[in-house]
Amino acid sequence: MDDPSTSDAESAKYDISTVDLSDDRYEVKQSLVRNKYTVRDSAGDVVLRGKQKMFKLKEEFPFVTGDDEDAFSVKAGGIIDVGGNYAIVDAGTGEEVVVLDEDYSLFVENWTIRDPETGEALATIQSKNKLLSGLRHLVGAANLIPNKYEIFDAGGGHVGDIEGQFSMRDAYTVTVDDASDVPKEAVIAAACILDALENQ
Repeated sequence: MDDPSTSDAESAKYDISTVDLSDDRYEVKQSLVRNKYTVRDSAGDVVLRGKQKMFKLKEEFPFVTGDDEDAFSVKAGGIIDVGGNYAIVDAGTGEEVVVLDEDYSLFVENWTIRDPETGEALATIQSKNKLLSGLRHLVGAANLIPNKYEIFDAGGGHVGDIEGQFSMRDAYTVTVDDASDVPKEAVIAAACILDALENQ
């Protein structure tokens, strides 16, 4: 059996220095106007706010903490050479924490969270409804139907969920199992930006 302190240290290397995302449940809500998001922890406190820069949809998506301090940004094209990838860059250190890359299959929305240097897969986020995923790509109105995703660790074990809710604006709950060894902060940050990336 793995030494828990080793997997904790391994996970900690993917922590974001500017925020503490140690909760196991977060609510993400999109503003009615363009891609603005608010992320609250289970106590209802705002932990992150994100807003895509107008005219820079493909370039940068900065997030700030609940206190309006720079937290991290999402930038198109990470260091590793994977098509359609986005890097989460820690605003405190300027370092890439993880890279997200999308599987471009028409009927399924799969995202892989990778180590920015080695490209090693740390976790995957997969759509639970393949038919809905296909429709969301083909029919804009299908985006009104909330999608659901499952989060898996590198070995394919279930570690969490992203549950969409019926709403005029996108709203969903991100849950990550505390016992898992996935880098929780990176996974939660990735889950929070998934909606914006898929609606581009």
